[in-house]
Amino acid sequence: MKNLTSLYMLLAAFVITAPVYAGVGHSHDKDGGHSNYGHAHAPIDEARARSKAAKTMHNLAERGVIDKSWISIQPDKAEKKTFAKGDEWVVSFKNGNMKDKSKQTLYIFFSLDGKYIAANYTGK
Repeated sequence: MKNLTSLYMLLAAFVITAPVYAGVGHSHDKDGGHSNYGHAHAPIDEARARSKAAKTMHNLAERGVIDKSWISIQPDKAEKKTFAKGDEWVVSFKNGNMKDKSKQTLYIFFSLDGKYIAANYTGK
């Protein structure tokens, strides 16, 4: 019985922490990625996309996924873009304090109804 309880706790921990692994480095390729389309939720507007992206970016920085210097950065631009899986909100942030020029712009992706998809430095 003790082994069964231990197994149950391990599985529960995995289910709770599994979504954390989708973060910076995620790609939007034709064969992979997340599909957040087809939801019955109402679409969000640009202001809501910016607000959600700022909160997501802050969370990523607090968790150490991205550099802490991002915390004080405000969204630079929010726009709808079309990818292989459909349209998404892409909110970008610019951080001139990053020494690595390839990491000076952070992109955060949401489905049109506001579900977080991914974050990366490529915008793709």
